[in-house]
Amino acid sequence: MLKEIDLRLDPTALARAIDAFPRTRVLVIGDIIMDEYIWGDVSRISPEAPVPVVNVNRETKMLGGAGNVVNNICSLGGQAILCGVVGDDSTGRQVVKMVKGLGANTEGILQEPDRPTTIKTRIVAQHQQVVRFDRESRREILPESAERLLGFVSRMRKDIHSIVVSDYAKGVISPHLMKGLRTLVADSSIVLGVDPKKSNFDFYKGIDVITPNHHEASVFSGIDIVDDETLLRAGKRILRQLNCRSVLITQGKDGMTLFEKKRAPVHIPTVARKVFDVTGAGDTVISTFCLGLAAGMDLESAAVISNFAAGIVVGEVGTSAVKGEELKRVIHERMGKA
Repeated sequence: MLKEIDLRLDPTALARAIDAFPRTRVLVIGDIIMDEYIWGDVSRISPEAPVPVVNVNRETKMLGGAGNVVNNICSLGGQAILCGVVGDDSTGRQVVKMVKGLGANTEGILQEPDRPTTIKTRIVAQHQQVVRFDRESRREILPESAERLLGFVSRMRKDIHSIVVSDYAKGVISPHLMKGLRTLVADSSIVLGVDPKKSNFDFYKGIDVITPNHHEASVFSGIDIVDDETLLRAGKRILRQLNCRSVLITQGKDGMTLFEKKRAPVHIPTVARKVFDVTGAGDTVISTFCLGLAAGMDLESAAVISNFAAGIVVGEVGTSAVKGEELKRVIHERMGKA
């Protein structure tokens, strides 16, 4: 039987840990994406084809992928450094400007002239995505780019508390890069966490934490997760095969389940009151989880605050981030009634 976590944890103690976030520095390395939203209304079907006609009202651009992880860290009050690759194009320059606007370090962002900056464009009407189209390259980054990224991480090593790998399978994360990161954090207190892509699980052996969703966990483990029994088998298999410190499987409306070495798995029920859009929820989970660990929280407490943070962002349409004060308020409101 899967044990549910005791949500009667001390909310004051959790709030104190969140207050420590401004003293915590996290380096984020991975695929940098520009999330573009075109918002409008639908009132008719096209006479040319059976598709809705969207009357555009406004357009917005937000940092996605590794950029959204940095956005979450900064919003929660932490210090962030972004490493990755963009194109030598207007979107790449806009990404750098937006990251600087968050107060984050951009010295680890490299340009590759023949590589476009990834853009995901979503058409949204009546609070629903109508369609998404992507402009990107998925080829592996140049070997010299990977070496420059590792060199930058090495120089920052003494000044960081955690490294978050944000893998969207756009070419930045590779076995060579992961091996280099593991070497750099060996014999240190730096927490190495990964928000994975199902096609790259074999890259992540020997890390501290990984946060797959239930679909990614099913694919890698080879176990179709349909109930508590299959969830337990899948989580334990991932823990064993990757030889990592912990696995946090996110399950959407069903919450998330934490697996640790030498401890019984615990389930954390969802706290989301409404779900409009899961875009970026994985970024929020890995950001909050690794910030919590870097600030001195144990795995269960860090997972709990990650669950609260995810519950907030899925109630918004589009990529969003949680502020530290908002997270503390929601924790006090909900846990005070537990």
